[in-house]
Amino acid sequence: MKKDKEEDVPNRQAIRAQIDENLKRVYAATLNEELPDRFRDLLEQLKSKAAGTGGSE
Repeated sequence: MKKDKEEDVPNRQAIRAQIDENLKRVYAATLNEELPDRFRDLLEQLKSKAAGTGGSE
């Protein structure tokens, strides 16, 4: 049984490397997406509120 686990280590490392690579691709693609207009509007509202109250809340 122990021998099976030892042989499985390279497979696990390959799987982890593939998962890691896929996560990096998804993350990079997400960073390149444009911010939706709704979020931009909400950020502007928050900035306006913070500027109007002195930013201390």
